[in-house]
Amino acid sequence: MANLKLIRKRIGSVKSTQKITRAMKMVAAARLAKAQQAITELRPYALKTLEVLSSVAARAGEEDVHPLLARRDPKRVMLVVLTSDRGLAGAFNANVNKAAYLKWKALEDDGVEVSFAVVGRKGRDFFRRRGANIRRDFTGVFENLTVESAGEIGRYIVGEYIAGGQARLAAAEREGRKLAPGPSVDMDSLEGKPHGLAEVDEGAETFTPTDSFEDAEPNLDAVFLIYNEFKSAMTQNVVVEPLLPIVPEEIEGEGELADQQVDFIYEPNKRALLDRILPMYLETEVFRSLLESVASEHGARMTAMDSATKNASDMIDRLTLVYNRARQAAITTELMEIIGGAEALKG
Repeated sequence: MANLKLIRKRIGSVKSTQKITRAMKMVAAARLAKAQQAITELRPYALKTLEVLSSVAARAGEEDVHPLLARRDPKRVMLVVLTSDRGLAGAFNANVNKAAYLKWKALEDDGVEVSFAVVGRKGRDFFRRRGANIRRDFTGVFENLTVESAGEIGRYIVGEYIAGGQARLAAAEREGRKLAPGPSVDMDSLEGKPHGLAEVDEGAETFTPTDSFEDAEPNLDAVFLIYNEFKSAMTQNVVVEPLLPIVPEEIEGEGELADQQVDFIYEPNKRALLDRILPMYLETEVFRSLLESVASEHGARMTAMDSATKNASDMIDRLTLVYNRARQAAITTELMEIIGGAEALKG
């Protein structure tokens, strides 16, 4: 009887776990649909940004290469790794961490100095245990993923990639300082937008948009983005893609306007336009990658919880069969004892 009680208790425990996994599957499915919708809505904006950037970059010429376009022999590389804050998502985190680790070791074998910027606790803990040089980690991003949070990561990447005005702005943002807007900044146009500028006392340090790249010096030679690309709820592919420098040939090949022979007049000039469009394009790419990672996480979690729910059903069936057999054996034993006792009385 004690054995029967243990089996009944285990069946109850598995049923409780099954309720949790079924609920988590439903939540993940709802969040996956929302993430897929966000990716669909972002696509036209991303394509149009790329289209404009393609046109400007194709006509900028090579006499004054923008710091975010200039290619160098990679000696200092930063890997931006997108993971999640939570587990129970199958191999979602393990796959991206493995890809980033292999990329890290391959670069080190080539004599490259590698550092990390990690999004998500799982990636942070993984690389911290392995002694990686983590420049910065971002946690809690996926709890409320917004354009502003993606913009913060994008601005940080640019600030780490080059030393100069943009790095000064990124450093001020990290330290919670506010730089005063210079005379060429239209604060009304920036109202309600994350820009790191605020009204401060006269004589404070100032910052203008043209400060971003005028005194730029290379701080890193390349930045790679490593994340899970969403294909379906069952399939997520780990992607290792170069984020910086932005390669002009790739932009020209993808942009619809790049092959047109129409000549445009750019105001104030092509360089100033690139100063604005390139960071915008970078932030859009970061936001798109974050959305891909979110969708992949929810898809992986939905699949994992569906599998866990089915496994729980199979376990309940097996335990129920064991319970019924044990119960039948106990009943048979009792009947045999009763029959044996009756026969003994007759004798």
